[in-house]
This record gives sequence, C-alpha cells and structure tokens, in this order.
Amino acid sequence: MVRDAHEPGGAGGDPLLEPFDLAGLRLRNRVVSTSHEPAYAEDGLPKARYRAYHAAKARGGVAMTMVGGSAVVSRDSPSAFGNLHLYRDEAVPWLAELAEAVHGAGAALTCQLTHLGRRSSNRSGDWLPLVAASPLREAAHRAVPKEAEPADLERITAEFAAAAERCRAAGLDGVELEAYGHLLDGFWSPLTNRRTDALGGDLDACSAFPLAVVRAVRAALGSDCLLGVRMAVDEGDAGGVDLARGVEVLRRLVDAGVQWVSVIHGRIDTEAGLAAVIPPMGRPAAPHLATAAGVRRALPGLPVMHAGGIRDVATARWALTEGMVDLVGMTRAQIAEPRLVAKVASGREAEVRPCVGASECLDAIYRGEPAHCVHNPSVGRELVHPDEIPVASRRRRCVVVGGGPGGLEAARVLAERGHEVSLLEAAPALGGQVRLAARSERRRDLIGTVDWREAECRRLGVGILTGELVEAGDVVALDPEVVVVATGGLPAGVELGSGMDLTIPAWEVLDGSAAPSGRVLVFDESGAHAALDAAERLARAGAEVAVATPYREVGPDVGVTTLAGYLEVLGDSGVELVACRRLVAVRRDGAELVAVLVNEYGRGRVERRCDAVVVEAGTTPNDELYRQLAGRSANRGAVDQAALLAGGPQPEPPDGGFVCWRVGDAVCSRSIANAVLDSWRLCLGV
Repeated sequence: MVRDAHEPGGAGGDPLLEPFDLAGLRLRNRVVSTSHEPAYAEDGLPKARYRAYHAAKARGGVAMTMVGGSAVVSRDSPSAFGNLHLYRDEAVPWLAELAEAVHGAGAALTCQLTHLGRRSSNRSGDWLPLVAASPLREAAHRAVPKEAEPADLERITAEFAAAAERCRAAGLDGVELEAYGHLLDGFWSPLTNRRTDALGGDLDACSAFPLAVVRAVRAALGSDCLLGVRMAVDEGDAGGVDLARGVEVLRRLVDAGVQWVSVIHGRIDTEAGLAAVIPPMGRPAAPHLATAAGVRRALPGLPVMHAGGIRDVATARWALTEGMVDLVGMTRAQIAEPRLVAKVASGREAEVRPCVGASECLDAIYRGEPAHCVHNPSVGRELVHPDEIPVASRRRRCVVVGGGPGGLEAARVLAERGHEVSLLEAAPALGGQVRLAARSERRRDLIGTVDWREAECRRLGVGILTGELVEAGDVVALDPEVVVVATGGLPAGVELGSGMDLTIPAWEVLDGSAAPSGRVLVFDESGAHAALDAAERLARAGAEVAVATPYREVGPDVGVTTLAGYLEVLGDSGVELVACRRLVAVRRDGAELVAVLVNEYGRGRVERRCDAVVVEAGTTPNDELYRQLAGRSANRGAVDQAALLAGGPQPEPPDGGFVCWRVGDAVCSRSIANAVLDSWRLCLGV
C-alpha cells in the first residue's frame, strides 16, 4: 500500500527540505537520487554492494533513491553497463532486502525498468538479436537491431508487466519506465520509427505499443505502487521529438497511468549527445532546467523531477524556488556527498563535498568498470570503507608531506580520526597537480577537490605550512608516529632515440611558462587529459596543432562524456588527430624541427616539420624524500596489502618508531582518484 516514507521534519524555510506528496507517497524533502546504473550488481542482482550504496544515500537524508538505472525486463535486452536483470524471479528477495534497508533509513525506493532496444550489443548476454522500432544502427553501441515484430512486442509487454510485479512484490514504492534512447521512445520519435505498418505514421500509431506497455505495467502494480516515466520530452534534434510533441506524448502516458515525469532533454545515441544530456565539467551547469519548466507549465499538476548537471545546493534551491521542478535530482552530487541532505539540514552546508563534474561515475561504466567518484573513495566501497569516519582510540602525532589531493586527503582523514596532524607543502599554495590541471578552462572545477579538503583540514585543526621545502631531518625532528609522503610526481620524459632536449613538457604549456606557436606537434603517450588540455590551449591561441598518439585513438583514458568536449573544440579548431604513430626522434633542421614518427603497428616511418614539439607521458615519482624517510622508518615504507584491502589497520611495528607510507604519484603515475583512495585506505586504520 502507499505509505508515508517518513515523518516530515521542520523545513526551516529551505525549499530543499520541504516535504512533498508524490501521488500519495509522502517524501521527506525535495531531493532525489534519480535512476542510474553504478554497475555494482552481482550476476545481474542487487546484492550487498548494491544495497550498501543506496542505503548510504538513504541514511544521508535523500527523499527517494531510484535504483536499476535501466534495469532490463527481457533477455533480448542484454546488459550494456551492468544493468540489473529484472526478468528473473531471483531479483525479488534481493530487492526486498534493499527496500528494507532504504525504508529503514527513512527514504522511498523506486526502480527503473526498460528494454534497451538497440542500445546494447548483439554479442552479449544470450546473443539474441536486438529489437527496435526500425532496423537503424545506434552510433554509440554500433549495433543493428531487427525491426520488432508483433510477437516480440506482445512478449515484451508481458515482460514489462512481470518485472513491475516483481518490484511490487519486493515492497518497492514504485517503478519508472525509461524512455530516452531505448525501445519505448524509439516508437514515438520520428528519428527512429520508419515503420510502414500499423505502428508507424501518425502519433496514435507510433505511441500504441508504448501505451500498451504503460497500461500493462499500471495493471501489474495495482493501486498501491506508483508509476513514473523518465523521457526525452525534447530530443533537441531537427525532425525528432520537440517539446510540443513530447508534451502530447506525455499527456497520453499520464492518461494511461503515469504519475510523474523525470525530464530529459536531448539524445544519447552518440557520445556527443550523451555529453550534452549529462554534462561533465567544462560545460554549463544545469542546461536543461528550462525544458523541465516548460513541461511543468504545460501539464500543471503532474509532478516534475529533473536531473542533469544540478551539482550544487544553490542551483537546486533556485530550481525549486523558481518553480521549474517539484523534485530535484542531485544524483552525481550525492555520489560525491551521500550525506548532502543531512548536512544541509543540520546547518553544515559548507561541509558538503562538492561534485566537480569529472564524470568518473558515468565514464567508468562505459569503460566496463564499476562507478567511482574522483574524490569520494567510499563510493561503491561502503561495505569495507563507509563514508563516516570513526574517531581512533588513541591520538597520534602525524606528519603529511605534500599538499596535493592525496596529501590533503591523508591530513583530513587523520584529523577526522582525532590525530594531531601537520601538513607540509613546498609550494606557496596547496593543490599540487590539480592546481595545474584546473588552469584549463575545461577542468577548472577540479579545484573543488582541493578547496574542499583544505577547508576541511582547517576546520579540523590541521597545522598547515606552505612555501617551505623540507628534508628528512626536518620531518624526523617533529617526532612523528605516522608519516605520509604525498610529494607527487615530475613530468616523465618520452624515450626518444635523440632530441628529447628539443621538446617541451606539456606541463610547461599548461602553466603558461611555454607558449609555442606556429606548427606544433603534441605527442601523447599517457592517454589522459594533459595532452588534450595542452592541444586545446595551443589551438585557442592560434597555433596549427597536430596530436599524435601511439594508441588507436586519442585520449583513451579520458571518459566518453569529457572526451566529446575536447573533440568538439579540437575539431572546430582544425587540430589534426594522428593515431597509431609513436614519436621516436626529434632533430633540428635550420629554423625548423623535424619529428620522426613510426607506425605503431608496422614499419612505416614519417617525418613532420614543425616549429615545436610538446610531449606528455605522465609523471615519474618525486620520491627522494620518501626513500630517505622509509629507510629510517619502523616499517621501511611497507604496506600490508591484505590489511589495506580488508579495511583494517596496518600492523604496528614491534620495535616502535614511526611508520612511513607514500601515496599518489609519489608511488607511480596515476589519477586524482588513485591518490585519494591511497590516503583514505591507509589513514582510516591509523
């Protein structure tokens, strides 16, 4: 039956905290975590890891958490990114445990259901042919479906209803149908429905199958379980669904039993489209609120929720205050900070860990990995490393050397544990390589990973000293019990036969100390952001830029949503992208440089004349201080990996003395997320 999800607390005038009646279900506030897939399922089922992830959000105060981002209802809708298998009865007890955990923490729970249509692969799952409204290839997954036949659609309608019944049986509060880029909306969009039978043509014909699904699901749910839809009410593409057509479709869905809409603007059948729908850093925040507001005006009384780049509390409040939405989706924001609502409600809004839009949570699943956050290491690891940090039983003297994200995280966690912490940084400001990366206009929001940690360290009483280079003796003189070395890395060179002295590190382009012009070759051996940042900066300054890489594509370690932005700018700027070419030598010829590149997959050799060569190969550890301190430490710098991975403390040295560890790029060239996780795991056990 429909029931109160909680007792509404005092809103105190904050629109985020006002209760809301969603078709008879009382929500404790206006903040939801919308449907998304973190790829934490095990064998397609929402087991312990999946449950812990959503339970953390429920404990953190969210009104409703929505699971099963594209939970699939049919076997010919094979998982594309870790989807739940809602065509299986085995899902029911796991969903029931999930519902009990979420309801017990005061939040409502719904599950999104879908048939992916053409948005999957013919070579995954059971290798069944994909089905869609028409046999059109989807660019993102490159699969060609067959045109769905009447028997297919009858079966799939029944499978939608059966999946909805499983959700109802498990005690969920409702289900949401997915209708953007998937099977259902493929029928009512003119861009994807080319049928000439009774399911093509005017809107009555094109919406017949989706409406049949809605009616079947509504009947399966009964009167005590809610039904919503997440749909692209405006595809933003000429010839596709515009707002007028989207509203008309939505009106029909409401007549068939839909009780709320989660508004989407755009298309996700290309990587560029996905990046526009779910904007990463470097793009305007919350770009589609106007579309949500248009739906709310056109269909008064229909609850409207929206998520799409609403990363901060101020924007969420504004959207509610201006009447653009009834419920605000802060999905990525609550991946970064699962206790977002609780912190706002308790007057600790300044302590909210900000979402910086790095989109690692989304990009990871498109690489076939579970979702993670660039600077919340507990996400997906709640069973071993919960977000709440307990106070240690004994206070210790701790010294952290290096104030990049790894060092700041070490200092923060140690201080949260109740230890006495000193943080020493050689540069005049904290931030390390993040401060360099944030000089890129595209990645400027990354500085939030540093600013938040610095503020938290100061709040927690960490002693911070900047602008002084320390030696091993200086550290030992502080009489520490724990030393964490987070001194980062230095630009790594490229192994060339000759001419390395003629090249410019990408770092020097990014920090502005080098500004080559004319014809510039950027050689990228790391495959991450730095080379693309340098190429973009040079192209914007008017240089004629080519980016060469030994890999099959540029930026293989840059996520799809972020890479789309780079490729847009580089393409519009005329930057040449050269794959499968390795730089092997550089020589000077008069006023010019000659870069020698070889085919990575053959013996071909080409020479390019240019005015400058910029190289990027990641970092090499700046580890001299670590090696000196490790030699004096009781543990000789060793890390017990078994204890680390189990979430336990590192062994106590038998003979006393201080223990020493290194983290981040001081170990080897990695990412912000690696550095933060290193420190989190090590320092939680101190």
